[in-house]
Formats: sequence, structure tokens, C-alpha cells
Amino acid sequence: MLIGQDIWQRVFTARTPRVATGGGVISGVYCLVYGIAGALIGTAAKVLYPDLGSAQDAFATIAERLLPTGVRGLVLAAALSALMSTSSGALIACATTTTSDLFRKIGLKSGEVLRNRVTTLVLGIVAIGIAMLVDDVVNALTIAYDILVGGLLVTIIGALFWKRGTREGAYASMVAGTASVIAFMIVDGVAANSPIYWGLGVSLVVYIGVSLATPRTPDSILSVWTERLHGSENPTAAEDLSASETRQELPSE
Repeated sequence: MLIGQDIWQRVFTARTPRVATGGGVISGVYCLVYGIAGALIGTAAKVLYPDLGSAQDAFATIAERLLPTGVRGLVLAAALSALMSTSSGALIACATTTTSDLFRKIGLKSGEVLRNRVTTLVLGIVAIGIAMLVDDVVNALTIAYDILVGGLLVTIIGALFWKRGTREGAYASMVAGTASVIAFMIVDGVAANSPIYWGLGVSLVVYIGVSLATPRTPDSILSVWTERLHGSENPTAAEDLSASETRQELPSE
């Protein structure tokens, strides 16, 4: 959850840091309960329907054959609504990242609303194409989270806890970690554990090495960053830095 941009997107909409913290804790507990419930449903399907053709049909089979009419519809509708909510959140997060972190840096600033909509549409089509190519849910999740964790975890942890980290180190770490994960997926297979281990290791080495080899982040920027981490940003200090400069220089990027 820590590395998902869609999660950060929700955190940043919280009214106060306390609300954000409480929401994060509650969401974490819910995810644990949700994971246990999913495992129990899968186990029950294995016992009750040993000849089930595909493990991916376990939830739908349990809902269809065991639940009474009415409840069955509610459960399936809830599952579809959760799927749609997660998909829309992920698409919006991807579109926001693309337009804010990529398009703005190359000078595209006008027509932002239209550009967001077009980007969301294009990314949605790409996601549908990938889903058609990777028809196994577990493999799809493995690919997504291996790349996400291998490319971003070290950078985010470093930005939060290591003041010597630099923007250049973060960029290099993300690229190297992602490339390593993809390379070892090709070599060892999608289901192997080695891609994520290699991705994290390479990402860590590159982050530390490049950060130490590049100039420190200026103290004026680090002070603003530290205040933001503690939820006590000084408006006067923040005004000394333009929004674009802050976005480009904060160590988390």
C-alpha cells in the first residue's frame, strides 16, 4: 500500500494528517481481513468443488451455487463495484502522474483537463490490451506488484528516512530496479521470486551510489520537505520555493 500512487492520492485528500493516519490504519486492517476472507473462500471452493476448472472461478462459483437468490446478486454487484472502483482509481492515478510528472516537464501546460481525459482513455485501452494478453489474475498481479515494488519501494523509503538521497539517485534507482525486475521475469519466469529480490537489491545499490555521487539536496528544500513529513509546513518557508522547483528537487522524486 505504501508505494501505490492511488493510495497516496487518497492520503493527500485527507483533511488533516491525523485523518490520513487513521484512514491508513483502518485500510490496512481491512486489507488483512479481506485477504483472509479471500483465502477462506478459495479453500472452501477447493473442498466443495474439487473438480473446479479454474481457481479464478472460485469466488463466482461459491456465490452462484451457495448463496440464496437476492444475496447472490448483492455479493456479485459488490464485487463488480469494488473492481470498477479500483480500476478507476488506478487509471486516474496513472493519468495524473503522466500529465503532472511528464507532460508538464516537457512544457505542456494548457488544456490540462482535456489532456487528462485523453490520457485516461489511452491508458484504459492499454490496460484492456494487457488484460487480454495476461489472462491469469495471479500472474497479472505478480507482474504489476513486482515492477511497482522493485522500482519504487527503495526510493520512497529512502526519501522518507535518508536525507542524503537525491533526485538523481531516485530517478536512477527507479529505472534500474524496474529494468532488473523485467529482465529476471524474462529469465526466470513471472512466477519466480528472484525478480523482486534482484529488483530491490539493484534499486538499493543504485540509489545509494548515485545519491552519494551527486550534490546534496539544498538545505532550504530539505527543511520544507521535513516540515511536510511532520505535517507542520511553514507557509512562509514554502513561499520561498516555487511549486515547480519544489516538485523537481524534493528527494522523493
